[in-house]
Amino acid sequence: MPKWTKEILIGGIPVVIAFMIFIGVNVIPLLIAALMLGGLAFMMHMRGGLAVGAGQERKRKKAAPTKLTFEQIGGQESAKQELREALDFLIRHEEISKFGIRPLKGILLTGPPGTGKTLMARAAAHYTNSVFVAASGSEFVEMYVGVGAGRVRELFKDARARAAKENKESAIIFIDEIDVIGGKREGGQQREYDQTLNQLLTEMDGIYNSDSPRILIIAATNRKEMLDSALLRPGRFDRHIQVDLPDKKGRKHILELHAKNKPLQAEVNLDKVAEEAYGFSGAQLESVMNEAAIYAMRENMEQIGQKQLSMAIDKVMMGEKTDRESTLEEKKRVAMHELGHAIIAEIVRPGSVGQVALSPRGKALGYVRHNPQQEHYLYTKGFLEEQIMIALGGAATEEIYYGGRSTGSSNDFEQALNIVETMIKSGLTSLGIVNLQMVTKQELMRVNSEVLDELMARTRQLLLEHKHVFEYSLDILMREEVLSGEQFRCQFRDSALLPA
Repeated sequence: MPKWTKEILIGGIPVVIAFMIFIGVNVIPLLIAALMLGGLAFMMHMRGGLAVGAGQERKRKKAAPTKLTFEQIGGQESAKQELREALDFLIRHEEISKFGIRPLKGILLTGPPGTGKTLMARAAAHYTNSVFVAASGSEFVEMYVGVGAGRVRELFKDARARAAKENKESAIIFIDEIDVIGGKREGGQQREYDQTLNQLLTEMDGIYNSDSPRILIIAATNRKEMLDSALLRPGRFDRHIQVDLPDKKGRKHILELHAKNKPLQAEVNLDKVAEEAYGFSGAQLESVMNEAAIYAMRENMEQIGQKQLSMAIDKVMMGEKTDRESTLEEKKRVAMHELGHAIIAEIVRPGSVGQVALSPRGKALGYVRHNPQQEHYLYTKGFLEEQIMIALGGAATEEIYYGGRSTGSSNDFEQALNIVETMIKSGLTSLGIVNLQMVTKQELMRVNSEVLDELMARTRQLLLEHKHVFEYSLDILMREEVLSGEQFRCQFRDSALLPA
């Protein structure tokens, strides 16, 4: 048996060596030879493992990706147009040579996760009729020194070889999550990542106009601030393209693309879905359509309706419904908490409440869905203060009716603190325009307390002025567990607190 054989050898070899020494045999040459053979076997084993890994990597990379065009990518019209213009330098190489223009060496795509950076890189390969070679930053990170740098060389070598084999004039190398290997280098400390980064910089410097095939690097990251300045300078990544979250028009376009292979009811309004999915990325919108189809299948429906799409938005935003059972008192407290959010939202932004629900989703025992009335890219002090008041509405309600707060307000407070931090950075507090590194923690805590205490007092006052809305709405919410925006607004009118 292998186990016993190994143990016998471990125990027997020292005995044999001791016996040979006893009878006068010089064992030093034998020991040296054994050490050399053992070292050689270890190196062969390691090289074999790396070779197998590299072979699997090359096999994976050589599998041609499905062709993708820019028209198949929803939203991001500005980013796509900017990328096309940059790619034209790769296509019109004779014209740029005539004008003495240096060819682009790299394009950096930055933006939040799920916005389509990888899809745009694939579309770029199709647009330029180039070989497409993809890798992730984590593939270059190993515990063995020099392995990452070797894989960078292998990546460029593979791109050139494939372009030559497929008779193509150019190749695009796409590196996702480049911040893994392209992070800022620190002082005299030498890391394996630094060697990998140095090799990437060297390879990019070696891309000249006379090279055939021409190679363009496209990299993606959502943490641009972490990248080394040597990567970001002109001559390396010449173009930095921001891939932001889509606006309403872009969201509708993405939804339409993902709805092509799904049966939708004729009355489905994707405009409304796009409005409700404010702040969603392309990946989240794809998930909305997929989850809606799953809901329709569960209910044995032939087509997907507006109800399933609305449920899918809640699922993607908050998580799946849970089967947690709350006591009647706890359920009532959650209902009051959510009504507090909804009342403040309706006061500061009439018509913004889409739904108040008690159904537990994810970690939340209830939630209020807000309907944004328009896209916002610039926020005033008043707008941010209103956002904080909406977040504090639940805790303020618990203080009024229960004499204290609960753990259900933790996420609300986190959201409020993040908004206060934004206000401080933007010079919208009593601190004025400041450098945060020059402000003490005590001063920041003082400003936090100042802003939150003032807004909490205003929130409590508004809730006390609208106490009748709680009485009108609580019974319906406790009974049906869902209160639509229209039903909720009726409570305002019925209580004569808002004009009809």
